[in-house]
Parts: sequence; structure tokens; C-alpha cells
Amino acid sequence: MSKISLIAIGSSTGGTEALARVIPKLMPPIPPIVIVQHIPPKFSKSLADRLDRESLLTVKEGEHGELVLPNHVYIAPGGLHMELRRNREGGLQIRCFVAPPVHSCRPAVDVLFKSVAELVGAEALGVILTGIGHDGTEGLLEMKQKGSPTLGQDEATSVVYGMPKAAFNAGAVDMQIPLDSMALAIMNTVKKFNN
Repeated sequence: MSKISLIAIGSSTGGTEALARVIPKLMPPIPPIVIVQHIPPKFSKSLADRLDRESLLTVKEGEHGELVLPNHVYIAPGGLHMELRRNREGGLQIRCFVAPPVHSCRPAVDVLFKSVAELVGAEALGVILTGIGHDGTEGLLEMKQKGSPTLGQDEATSVVYGMPKAAFNAGAVDMQIPLDSMALAIMNTVKKFNN
């Protein structure tokens, strides 16, 4: 069983409030967390600032080239794709870039999740939250196929049960979780793999 060294979260419609009910409940020590929330430019920074004030973790907008660190949360900047890459020392770095939208979205969850599947494999935990459409399904399935545990928000607590439903129907979700239990499910999964 691989240790969990990274948590990747994707969300869209209803996601800012969903994240506000998950991130502040997460307790250090915890692996780095990378998030794509479908959001326009500028709003991603205010979301990060709000979550940072409410959390014991350090929450910030992801910056091109920065290393991801434990007990930190990185939110993709609105209008830019965000993925991970490895530096020469083998550390994980953020890459933010302009490229065509994926599933009409930039940032797109699939861009992040596919890079996580490729670079981190079974050492990542994937989480998909409320949102319209199916962004994140392909990437989450790739993560699961590499051995990642995966969690999806349940229908009853999703503002829009689009993204979690698409991922679940594709077989990409190990377990569906109500929103208010998601933080505990994330911490329990990390604990199970890392003890």
C-alpha cells in the first residue's frame, strides 16, 4: 500500500461553498493539497484568502514554479490551467499556463488530475465535489487506475450532481461521501495509508 503524499480536489458549481465546508476541517499534519475550482480570474485569490483565514492550513493561489509543501493548499488561478511537474531534485512543482479550455473550462480539473496520475500515481488521493458537467472524470479514472484511492461527493449534498455522478458512473469513485463527512473521510484515508 502506497503512502499518500498528495491530495487533489476538483469542484465547480457550488464548489466554493463546498470547499469552505471541507478545507477548514482538515487538520495538520496533512500532505499538500492541490485544487481546481472552476472560477473566473481574481475570484480564485479571494477564495484562497478566505479559506486561509478560516483554516489551520496555509491556503493560497497556486503560483507557477512553486514547490508544493505539506500543510499547504494550492488553488488554481482563475483563467489558467494548473498541473504538477517534477523538478530536478524530484520535488513536485506547480505549473500554471494558458492553453485552450478543456471541457469549456480553464482551469480544468482533468488537466490537474491527469498530471497527478502520471507523476504521483498511487501516492495521491483524488476527490471530486459538486459541479456541472463531467470535467475530472477522465483524470480521476486515470488516478484510480494507477492505484489512487478516490472519493466523490454524494448526490444528496451536491448543489449539482454532475461531476461526481459522471465520475461515479465511469467507475472512478471508490466511495461517495456526504459533504459534511468529506474532511473526515480525507483525513481517515490519509491515516489508513500513512500509518
